[in-house]
Amino acid sequence: MTEGVEVHQVQTSIADAATTSVARSRTSSMQAVETDPGSEEPDQQEEASSSFHSTGGAEDSSGGPVAPDGGWGWVVVAATVLVLAMTLAFPSCIGIFYTDLQNDFKASNTETSWVPAIMMAVLHAGGPICSVLVECLGCRATIIIGGILSGLGMVASSFAQTLVELYITAGIITGMGFSLSFQPSITMVGHYFVRRRAFANALSSTGTALGLSTLPLLANYLLSSFGWRGSFLVLGGVLLNCCVCGAVMRPLGAKPKMEAKAGQMNNRQLKTNCLSITQEREGLKGRLRATLSTVMPFLRRHMAFDLLCSNPYFCAYALGVSWMMLGFVVPLVYLVPYATAHGMEQDRAALLMAILGLINITVRPATALVFGLPRFRGSHNFAYLFAAAVLTNGLSNCICGMAASFPVLLAYVIVFGISMSLIGSLLFTVLMDTVEMSRFPSALGLISIMESIMFLLGPPLAGILVDSTSQYTYVFFACSINGSTAGLFIMLSFYWLDRQRCREVKSSFIHKDINSLKPSTKMTIDCDYSPVPFIRDSETDV
Repeated sequence: MTEGVEVHQVQTSIADAATTSVARSRTSSMQAVETDPGSEEPDQQEEASSSFHSTGGAEDSSGGPVAPDGGWGWVVVAATVLVLAMTLAFPSCIGIFYTDLQNDFKASNTETSWVPAIMMAVLHAGGPICSVLVECLGCRATIIIGGILSGLGMVASSFAQTLVELYITAGIITGMGFSLSFQPSITMVGHYFVRRRAFANALSSTGTALGLSTLPLLANYLLSSFGWRGSFLVLGGVLLNCCVCGAVMRPLGAKPKMEAKAGQMNNRQLKTNCLSITQEREGLKGRLRATLSTVMPFLRRHMAFDLLCSNPYFCAYALGVSWMMLGFVVPLVYLVPYATAHGMEQDRAALLMAILGLINITVRPATALVFGLPRFRGSHNFAYLFAAAVLTNGLSNCICGMAASFPVLLAYVIVFGISMSLIGSLLFTVLMDTVEMSRFPSALGLISIMESIMFLLGPPLAGILVDSTSQYTYVFFACSINGSTAGLFIMLSFYWLDRQRCREVKSSFIHKDINSLKPSTKMTIDCDYSPVPFIRDSETDV
């Protein structure tokens, strides 16, 4: 009877413990893939600030500084807002120049759509290059280099005589500058905030909304005043302000560790000498082995391919977000051509883009305040909210496909803008909750490369669809299917992984608690009863 009561109490405690353990499952699964201390060297102060605990006011066990969750961090957030406004939102204003570029170069929809496609693809594909520069130069210098590249690229694109030259200048050079600017900015926000990270990320994401609301109006004004060439020249000067934003990205201070660094240098020299000796002995086989031994740590550090196998949450999130990006930005590129093709004036079509930006400016700070409340801090349900926003965003494209009147497109912009705001507010927050902060730059670089492939394919595929059907409606229906399936995939994947984690926790608790009951039962028997001596009966044996 006593054993039955104890087992019942154990089973009731297992359910409570499993619920709390699943809430921490995504971060606990990351500990198994934590980087070896000797595999990365914190040469920069930004690297030293990437590992910390969630409590402020003290240093972590590795000697690195703890995020202040305020102070100069708010200046970093303000600078990140401006950087995102000038980088992530910039490809959307290319739609304002879409018709002029098409008429000037006598190009088809497919050929013209490669300009924003290459820009967005390079913007996200430059993650590993950005990670290397951040490790060598730091976030501040990398952002300044990105601002210079993006400004020079747009200035050079104003002198382009062919679409190929425009692909190189506006697409590759400007896109690479955007990549070197926005990714270190997001990383710096993650370094400065832990407890208020969801609030800081949501607040910094308003920069995309700021760009969406101002850049289309500015581009439309410049187009009517100076043409597309003069507009690109002026916008190139605007993009140079990323250098100013990068200058205020002050890295967190860290205690110098000269002895540790000297030991790391000695270990590196010993490894280099050993590699050279083995190369001489083994010949070509040794060289190939040495090359692989250097390539694999590089991929682990800057591209995080190991997380795809060891962290199922990150794998599901990366696949879902990458699939979502195939059609996520296509409506921003084709909304203005779709409206003008159905008789709407250019100014009213540009006004729709401005309204989309204003909705983002209104909703994103509100979501930042809500996610910054104490009840939401440390919540692990952001992934489901993010998936629901992706699903809503995908289904909203059906509204745009119904009609091309201003009231219908206005309703579409409102629904699309609200869901887009939630996606932008939670995109980096969910990623930071899924991986260790020390692996965040490499994880962001890998997701950026996966997204870049989709960004490169999305607008051209939509252009092929328009050229073959002569209608923009099918583009929005295709984007609706893409977004809704991506949202369902993320939601169902995280739900299944949480259920699996819950079963594992329950089974481990049952096994542990049953084993703990066995010694106590044996002790009770030994205390209450004494063994009866066994007397052999010779007659019975016979």
